[in-house]
Amino acid sequence: MNLSTPTEEIQRIGSVYAKRLKKLGIEKVRDLLFHFPSRYEDYSKITSIANVNPDDFVTIQGKIVHISERNSFKRNLKIIEAVIEDETDTIKAVWFNQSYVKNRLDTNSPVLLAGKVTHGKDGIYLSNPASEVVRLDSVPIHTGRIVPIYPETRGVTSRWLRYIIYKLLPLAENIEDPMPEEILKAHDLLPLKDALYTIHFPANMEIAQKAKRRFEFEQLFYVQLSALKTKLDLQKENSPKIKTEVELTKKFVKSLPFTLTDSQKKASWQILKDMERKVPMNRMLEGDVGSGKTIVAALAALNVAKAGFQTALMAPTEILAEQHFKSLSELFKNQDIQIALFTRSHQKTTIHEKKLTKETIKKEIATGAVDLIIGTHTLAQENVKFKNLGLVVIDEQHRFGVSYRAALAKKTGQSSSAKASARHGKSSPIPHLLSMTATPIPRSLALTIYGDLDISLLKEMPEGRKEIITKIVPPSKRNEAYKLIQKELDVGRQAFCIFPLIEVSEKLEAKAAKEEYEKLSSGPFKNYNVGLLHGKIKAKEKEEIMRDMKEGKIDLLVATSVVEVGIDIPNATIMMVDGAERFGLAQLHQFRGRVGRDKHQSYCFLLTESNTDSTAKRLQALTKAKNGFELAEYDLKFRGAGDLYGVRQSGMPDIAMASLSNMELIEETRDSANKILEKDGDLKKWTVLKEIVEEMQKTMHFE
Repeated sequence: MNLSTPTEEIQRIGSVYAKRLKKLGIEKVRDLLFHFPSRYEDYSKITSIANVNPDDFVTIQGKIVHISERNSFKRNLKIIEAVIEDETDTIKAVWFNQSYVKNRLDTNSPVLLAGKVTHGKDGIYLSNPASEVVRLDSVPIHTGRIVPIYPETRGVTSRWLRYIIYKLLPLAENIEDPMPEEILKAHDLLPLKDALYTIHFPANMEIAQKAKRRFEFEQLFYVQLSALKTKLDLQKENSPKIKTEVELTKKFVKSLPFTLTDSQKKASWQILKDMERKVPMNRMLEGDVGSGKTIVAALAALNVAKAGFQTALMAPTEILAEQHFKSLSELFKNQDIQIALFTRSHQKTTIHEKKLTKETIKKEIATGAVDLIIGTHTLAQENVKFKNLGLVVIDEQHRFGVSYRAALAKKTGQSSSAKASARHGKSSPIPHLLSMTATPIPRSLALTIYGDLDISLLKEMPEGRKEIITKIVPPSKRNEAYKLIQKELDVGRQAFCIFPLIEVSEKLEAKAAKEEYEKLSSGPFKNYNVGLLHGKIKAKEKEEIMRDMKEGKIDLLVATSVVEVGIDIPNATIMMVDGAERFGLAQLHQFRGRVGRDKHQSYCFLLTESNTDSTAKRLQALTKAKNGFELAEYDLKFRGAGDLYGVRQSGMPDIAMASLSNMELIEETRDSANKILEKDGDLKKWTVLKEIVEEMQKTMHFE
């Protein structure tokens, strides 16, 4: 047996348990060894029976003087009762429906029992205690020590996992420690073998924490190393050098009907300077909804076009792609820049007024007749060829931006330069990459899962935007909120009403969009046009609903979180979120950003039936926060990163995820990763470490 042995081949596991373990992500011996405890129970202090008291949680050591099993016909239970004695007294232990206990414990067996002391009509007794026979040739693993409690699934208990893992731990001797010796010493980290034994079966809580820190450090170190190596490798690639047309850029900025914010100016300059280099830009532009990211991307596309290259802008939805086409066509109307829209449903260019066939527009892109191509992910999937792609802009798909760029880079002709590069042994030019997101990202995440990206921040909102009035609405004020919405609709405005679920769930008492749509459209809003939008609606129908909302055919749109990204309705002035406690603060902030896009005063109503202090604090934070960055840090602190910002889907290990609020550890691991790459950028000295990094680059979308 070795670390790669499938679990079903391990003694006492077999195919049935192997299927159960698979639900925990455990398929091999190695997975079991690295299935770490989620917490520990301290059963190490042994109490004499004479000193136990009701409601105490105790560990006792003694021998069984009597054990029996009986049926309780009243409650249909099998009851096992045992009497245990030590040098000071005796006590009874009772188990319910655990017949196997009687088979495991014999009269006169020396035992350790750990459990709660309960007071019954016949005196005190131990209720369902953990039990373990004391043998001279073994150490206790279930009682009488610090006991690990593991993540479990149906049919797989912590007791069973302890037994299996304890038997497998000698195999830890065969695992090569991938962590460089110098890092282990510099940060006082346990060697891998010691850390594995200790995290599963620690002698005390202090050493357990030391083992945990070893693995937290290790996993964050791998994440940092993967991101920084991707960044380093990218510097070896070639990209077209885009010369900044300073005078043209200044003239264009002056012609705009608004003034750029300081953040927009700074971000634009960072992007333009990046593109002047011969290595690929890999930058993320981060800013609240409405902070003006599109104009920054437009300035980049303007310079790319004037340098003789093309830009591809990919939006998450067709309607957002159309919005970009319309707004950018207006921005560039005096710049001699040809723009194409290419989605599954729509193909057109600023050269031709009529709708074009897919083949015609593909030809225009391939010949370089269009400078800026706007579409959805279909640009990367369809058989589209670019003449000379210089920049890829990804809107709200930042973590997958690198893979999109790779897909689009293969589609670019750049024939003469690519062939020349190949002749001289150089890699073919790849386009610069700019990702845009309205999702506020905490600094700790920016330094870890987005560590391969340079980041530009838009911290201010454009002038003239009115602050959105945000109010928490308790159940008693619901009808008042409806009246305020009706008042806005009566003067021609529009509104959103967001619910956390599509259909009613028995497990969650959150309101469902479908059910509430029926109530609202036949109740308080029966005299208005009410629409329904959710994730199960087919893409084509979804686009039509969003288009109807944009054209003013829908007054109130009832929706799930699908409106979080990709819909811009300047006429909408009210965002009502029902069941607001079900959403993260960053998500609520994005909902709020869907209104207030015009000169009209806008409102955000947070309806909640929760009266807990934690809910009140979180929602109050939203009413007071000035921007999404403050909220992102708050959300990370109180909710954790697991269910936020797509981290759980990113491939980041759980133990690293749990450490994302520990800035000190993040900075330590980043510094260590940098030092290793400074010495050996290709990781030739550390082959196991290199394999881990390459695997993580794939799972975390770093390449």
